[in-house]
Amino acid sequence: MSNQTDPIAELINLLAVLPGVGRKTATRFVYFILKQDAEYVKDLAAALVELKEQVGFCAHCCDLTRESPCRICGDERRDHQTICVVQSPQDVLAIEATGEFRGLYHVLHGILSPLEGKGPDDIKLAELLARLSNGVEEVIVATNPSVEGEATALYIKKLLVPLGVKVSRIASGLPMGSHLEFADKVTLGRSIADRRVL
Repeated sequence: MSNQTDPIAELINLLAVLPGVGRKTATRFVYFILKQDAEYVKDLAAALVELKEQVGFCAHCCDLTRESPCRICGDERRDHQTICVVQSPQDVLAIEATGEFRGLYHVLHGILSPLEGKGPDDIKLAELLARLSNGVEEVIVATNPSVEGEATALYIKKLLVPLGVKVSRIASGLPMGSHLEFADKVTLGRSIADRRVL
């Protein structure tokens, strides 16, 4: 009997650890890849290696990028006096897709979470503080509306207000098309508290 690892099982195991991908989905991916021509498989493998070798942190905002500064930080048309603080690079993509924000970003790569052992030194807070000497007037905290996200927002406010920086929080409330009767009380309460004049 051979001691060699089965390449199908090996790839299924590797893909199954991806977020949102279980063994069934990983298995479908592997059999899809097996049906493709060799050129596709080589391109896929090369793209994965290139991703890992060439993508790093932007020296300014800590977003993931191929070049530093990233495309957004290097854009002189952006508002360099306003920084939107987010938890992850995916949040930058989500906010950019709205077309509503023209400032810069700062990616924390996490939030404060004592239960998971994540404190201020485990996220990119020092890098945020280092950016404030460049005429930043407002920091918008856009962490998720969770207990940890709120705690992170309050911690950032505590750090920045003494420095004379305006700190604001994104509004949270009901999504478009939802019904009040189905909203949880925290979301509905936040919607009332964060109301604005029409």
